[in-house]
Amino acid sequence: MPPASRKRSVPSVPGRNRMSNLKFSLIIIVVFVVGVAVLFGISRWNNPSENSEAAASIAVRDNSLRLSSAPGATVDFVEFLDFECEACGAAYPVIEQLRQEYGDRVNFVIRYFPVKSHFNAERAARAVEAAAQQGALEPMYKRMYETQREWGEQQVPMDDRFRGYAQDLGLDMARYDAIYNDPATMDRIEADRQDGLSLGVQGTPTFFVNGEQLKPQSFEDLRRALDDALAGR
Repeated sequence: MPPASRKRSVPSVPGRNRMSNLKFSLIIIVVFVVGVAVLFGISRWNNPSENSEAAASIAVRDNSLRLSSAPGATVDFVEFLDFECEACGAAYPVIEQLRQEYGDRVNFVIRYFPVKSHFNAERAARAVEAAAQQGALEPMYKRMYETQREWGEQQVPMDDRFRGYAQDLGLDMARYDAIYNDPATMDRIEADRQDGLSLGVQGTPTFFVNGEQLKPQSFEDLRRALDDALAGR
């Protein structure tokens, strides 16, 4: 008869134990590092001044289009807009009034945010950009809103109409055409749109004052926001 079978105990292997301990230690370290990073991120997110500064640096880039700049101004009023947007068209005279009242103390900046459902919004932005690069930002900006009812909500390309506006403004048409059709112009417009998305822009018009998004219900709300910013509140 063979001897009764016995369970064989597996001897512990020192190397294997050391490896397990090392892995466990590494896991603890990784968890600790990640935890610190998350807490640091939360503390930064909860710091209003840092958030405001970061948002302000996105809302206004070095190459952002300025309808007007005030020497020494510390307040930036930014509008993310769509030239085909009826609400933007309705806000246009309000913004012009603000510019008249605050233009000597506040920088007025526009950022492109063409809505995909507007057939000619990107074309209008390209026309404005082509004019801006010839020093005619303001007149083309105004022309777009003053004629919006003539071309807005149309489902056919308005390239020729916009080109006619450029001719009326006396622009160099060869240069206008080159900029209008340059892929870099669309990249420029898309960069503005991406900045808007990163700031939480969901529609147009959307306004910011020094990086803080406004939720105005009236003209007085916009004035109050500028008055507070100028007073450092």
